[in-house]
Amino acid sequence: MADEHQFIEDGLRRSQINEFFADELGRAGYGGMDVAKTPMGTQIVLKAEKPGMVIGKGGKNIRKITTELEDRFGMDDPQIDVQEVDEPDLNAQIVADRLANALERGWYFRKAGHTTIDRIMDAGALGAEIVLSGKVTGARSRVEKFNRGYIKHNGEPAQEVVDHGQGVAVMKLGTIGVNVKIIPPGAKLPDDFDVIEDAEVPEVEQADGADDEGVEALLEEEPEEVPDVGADDDVEVPDEDPADLIDEEVVEEVVEEAAETGGDATDAPAEEPIETGEVEDEPDELDELDEEIESEAADLVAEMEAADEETEEDE
Repeated sequence: MADEHQFIEDGLRRSQINEFFADELGRAGYGGMDVAKTPMGTQIVLKAEKPGMVIGKGGKNIRKITTELEDRFGMDDPQIDVQEVDEPDLNAQIVADRLANALERGWYFRKAGHTTIDRIMDAGALGAEIVLSGKVTGARSRVEKFNRGYIKHNGEPAQEVVDHGQGVAVMKLGTIGVNVKIIPPGAKLPDDFDVIEDAEVPEVEQADGADDEGVEALLEEEPEEVPDVGADDDVEVPDEDPADLIDEEVVEEVVEEAAETGGDATDAPAEEPIETGEVEDEPDELDELDEEIESEAADLVAEMEAADEETEEDE
């Protein structure tokens, strides 16, 4: 058998066993079961409001149930353990059966719903929800809900934390389904948090000089003024090569004009190398250096034009 078919068979078998216990132990206050397979057989834990009625006189009723499980469901050596429910008002299955019985006895659904959910919350539940579906008052069926506290409907908490119970009330107009959900007291939910009172918080180390002054006091203080630099004060000079400070655009313009004239490079006087001395500490020295370069470039262009005119006259 495939795995998915095995899951379906196990779920169907579990539902049939649960229905069997609900029919047989309804008067004893059946509150659900837990089934677990062990090497010795199948371990079944029954929760009941009245364990004495489940066991019976001299264990007669429990032996009858064990035989029925072996013959009807084919269980190998079922071992049944009966546990008493401490608080019946917090067991969803017991509450659903009680509410269904109240509706069958003629209780008005609103009074029965509010009374039941109030008893659940008085028992200490974190939240509860009761849903009645069917022909509660007339020929048309509808759904009535009663909510208190906090309840989970989706995700893992809805399956692991919330206790579910179902019951059926057989009325003259039809059946009424009863669904009960309860979050028991002390349940841990993923969105829970604890507030610790009188907790010891470690002291935060303050920066030097700010022990007695807050942030607002520091912001209100006026910023320190930047001191003016006098003419006699030393000025830091960048440690750059003076050759990098020469205006390269001026030199490129001179070369382009010389190419346009078409003169012979051999007739033109050789360009004197630009002497770059050490940069002094004076701040205006760089401006004077740029002016000298421009004047030398202008003299060079004039000499080249004069050389071209002399060549044309000789021809």
